[in-house]
Amino acid sequence: MQVREASQISRKRGRKAFIIAAAILVAVAAVSVYFGAAKVGLLSALTDMDKRILGLRAGRILLALTVGGGLSVAGVILQGLMRNPLCEPYVLGISSGAALGAVISTIVLGVQNFLGLSALPVWAFLGAVAAFFIVYRISEVNGRIPIQNLLLTGVIVGAVLSSVVIFLVSFSEKEYLHSVIWWLLGNLQIFDMKLLLSVVIIVITAVILAALNSRELNAISLGEEEAAHLGVDIERTKKRLFIIASVITGAAVSAAGMIGFVGLIVPHFVRLVIGANHRAVIPVSFVAGGAFLIFCDLIARMVMLPAEVPVGVITALCGGPFFLYLLRKRSRAR
Repeated sequence: MQVREASQISRKRGRKAFIIAAAILVAVAAVSVYFGAAKVGLLSALTDMDKRILGLRAGRILLALTVGGGLSVAGVILQGLMRNPLCEPYVLGISSGAALGAVISTIVLGVQNFLGLSALPVWAFLGAVAAFFIVYRISEVNGRIPIQNLLLTGVIVGAVLSSVVIFLVSFSEKEYLHSVIWWLLGNLQIFDMKLLLSVVIIVITAVILAALNSRELNAISLGEEEAAHLGVDIERTKKRLFIIASVITGAAVSAAGMIGFVGLIVPHFVRLVIGANHRAVIPVSFVAGGAFLIFCDLIARMVMLPAEVPVGVITALCGGPFFLYLLRKRSRAR
């Protein structure tokens, strides 16, 4: 009876949090679509240029929602599997691997399309999977993965891969160099509508798959022994969820570059509000992550008018100190 009551309370709390997060998302999106370097008129007095600007901003908001929500869900998956709130794609080097895959496809191989859509998400996914496999294998000690090893290895591998990315970028044509560097720093400017469509489809599909695996993720987050007793195929589930997290990260990086710490900040606060039930955490994190990145992008566009700051810089300024706070907090708890 107590378990059932706790479950009902968790669901009610999750629904309330989802509604609140959705309301915040709508409010932030409404503000973001009307504010920027270029001023637009009211709805009753929109010029053709105003409509074009609003259309570009609406597409940018859609990309921010997809990338921010996707990275948040990827963070939820990694934190649940590793049972540690410090895990997220950027910290573990997965984002750097995705960036390397994307750079190899465009600069080294010149591959642009795959089955009629942009090839960037495919190559970024391959890079993300390869990076995580490297981090996972290097961190492993006697069949176990100490979280300190995982975090340290992720930071080191991420730094190495980022150096390789910068090295390869230096060979790109001069007229593209600025845009590539801007992309690497994290940028939500839309340069390919096909890529935007691909990323939206990939991320939404992956988030739905993650939600369908929420029961297994709940079990694993309690401990692998407990999950085994509940009948969860641990290794198969872990591989499936790692692939989902890598797909999301690869798609996000291919469109927006390396935007860090979204998958660290948002899931942490969502769990503080509604608890650790992933059936609620995943959808709420997606909506909250989208709202957070839209807000960060608004700051990036407004803080140095008429210039624009890469949104990855804003998320790093928010997430870096927060990561150090969590790290220090966990160190004191031991």
